[in-house]
Amino acid sequence: MAHHKSAKKRIVRNAHRFEINHARTSRIRTFVKKVEKAIAAGDHAAARTAFVEAQPEMHRGVSKGVLHRNTVARKLSRMNARIKALSA
Repeated sequence: MAHHKSAKKRIVRNAHRFEINHARTSRIRTFVKKVEKAIAAGDHAAARTAFVEAQPEMHRGVSKGVLHRNTVARKLSRMNARIKALSA
């Protein structure tokens, strides 16, 4: 257990940040799952719209420090390639 004031403050602050970051990560996963579901169904139009909705959410995760920018770039690139392959 914390023995000084700053350590106690840090525990409270970390718990608060965890809640926020966890909610944001969960939200991003939900958007990604919508894209994955549309790709699995083979619906190009639905996959494209879900992808367009997921993109800013993932970029927001980068700007808030929840995800690394290269990770998001890689995931978006791979999703986009899979969506393009549906139309071909």
